[in-house]
Amino acid sequence: MKVLHFFKTYYPQTMGGIEQVIFQLAEGGREHGVTAQVLSLSAHGAARNVKVGGHFAHTSKLDLHLASTGFSTSAFKDFTELAKDVDIINYHFPWPFMDIVHFASRIRKPTVVSYHSDIVKQKTLLKLYQPLMHGFLGSVNRIVASSPKYIESSSTLQKFKDKVTVIPIGLDRNTYPHVSSEKLGCWKDKLGSRFFLFVGALRYYKGLDYLLEAARTARFPIAILGQGPMEAELKAKAVRLGLSNIHFLGGLPDVDKTALLMLCYGLVFPSHLRSEAFGISLLEAAMFSKPLISCEIGTGTTYINIAGETGLVVPPCNSEALAQAMITLWENPEESSAMGRRAALRFEQVFTAERMVDSYTEVYRSLLK
Repeated sequence: MKVLHFFKTYYPQTMGGIEQVIFQLAEGGREHGVTAQVLSLSAHGAARNVKVGGHFAHTSKLDLHLASTGFSTSAFKDFTELAKDVDIINYHFPWPFMDIVHFASRIRKPTVVSYHSDIVKQKTLLKLYQPLMHGFLGSVNRIVASSPKYIESSSTLQKFKDKVTVIPIGLDRNTYPHVSSEKLGCWKDKLGSRFFLFVGALRYYKGLDYLLEAARTARFPIAILGQGPMEAELKAKAVRLGLSNIHFLGGLPDVDKTALLMLCYGLVFPSHLRSEAFGISLLEAAMFSKPLISCEIGTGTTYINIAGETGLVVPPCNSEALAQAMITLWENPEESSAMGRRAALRFEQVFTAERMVDSYTEVYRSLLK
């Protein structure tokens, strides 16, 4: 069975959560007889058959970027050519340009949409886009949501719930690099033996303003791993607030991320808007047996992090509650460790890549029947 994944960005040029999901599906599918390819856009131009792990990635030239949406004239031809040779098209939503390509190509193949998030920020543009979006979602064969909570709270998914299947995102620990004792020692020297960790892109919906405010009360070391459009603004705010306990680490290789996940005391994940549909970083920390702190925003974050069981859940946009959650974990190491163990157990029961790939493969096969 051959599958084409289509999304605006992909490895090795970008390293986000959706890219991680596509990578896990492409790699894990090989054991089920699924051969995957990925088509994305790149400012560096067109490329074919770039080896990523055990599968191939292709790029079309990015011509224009507007309102978080990439456009490419060459993608129409590239998509049509690649789609002709596969059995299933797996789209990754949201990406309005993808909807246009879907209709323009007129490819008659079974289609799956991995629904990663509602469109939250561009409310004015959403009104213009809605007819196309509803037409696109109405035309595909199956929609996959990552948690029951997201279906319940998404007005868009409610319109198409008869074709929605829940498949939680999963990770494979074997795809994470081995970390040497020297690497672990290096980070322990820099950050100390106990610190909180944030992992993610520095974007508007990540709630990092509230984390910085919380850090004025919770004066523990907090490492922020990631880069993004808010980086300069956040660094300036940290200086303005006199936060010597905040460590901006920028973007780092996977081996460093893995080392930090292994070493951290707990993961703090203050995302406060529905743009955060799931929270891959929460999943990664759970995989490494860490207690979790997240916000209740009606999405998959609290499908991963069960309040009082795998960590603590606080109201969004509430720096005081966020600070108190960090203090509670810090001052109760035995209970924090127990929460971490329960997070790891829930990961093994619900969120492994093997479970995710098995479920996607069942969806693919049902469509081919």
